Amino acid sequence: MSEKQLAPSEGATARPAADRGEGAAAVIFEALHDDLVPPERATFGAAGYDLRAYLRGRRVRVSTGEAEEERAVTDAGELDLEPGVTALIPLGFRARLPRGFEAQIRIRSSVAFRRGLMIPNAPGTIDSDYPDEWMVMLRNDSTRTVTLSHGERIAQAVLHRFSVLPWTEGAVAQTTDRKGGFGSTG
Repeated sequence: MSEKQLAPSEGATARPAADRGEGAAAVIFEALHDDLVPPERATFGAAGYDLRAYLRGRRVRVSTGEAEEERAVTDAGELDLEPGVTALIPLGFRARLPRGFEAQIRIRSSVAFRRGLMIPNAPGTIDSDYPDEWMVMLRNDSTRTVTLSHGERIAQAVLHRFSVLPWTEGAVAQTTDRKGGFGSTG
């Protein structure tokens, strides 16, 4: 696998090396198709890297919650998702994250608002040791069929550093006056 740094998006302004990720841990990216558009941030302040559906020439796993099947994508690179159907949308690449990082996969707000698509396990997590093609789980929560197109920006990946701690059995004493709830304050 060749390890090369991807060029910034066209029109991007020059940024300090630290802001470009130079000199820091890097995500190793492997395109599985020659025409793939790599994940990229839309603006300097964007936390997420836009992820695009790679549908051309693919079959996609879908689930109704009761049954699973594989569907062929149209020659035009389109996939219809009926209401209530969930699909694993391939992204056309795999990546190796630095140890201690995860990629949190989130829906783009415009996709959720305008089209009614959701990520049912939001945020989805891709671990640093996941070796296969990245995919996004999308569910059509609208009341109409939604068509996904090849190359469409469907989600975003936000890189997140995490800690690993041991779990030790012991008594858990109440440390505040809180009682009840669902693990948070609400």
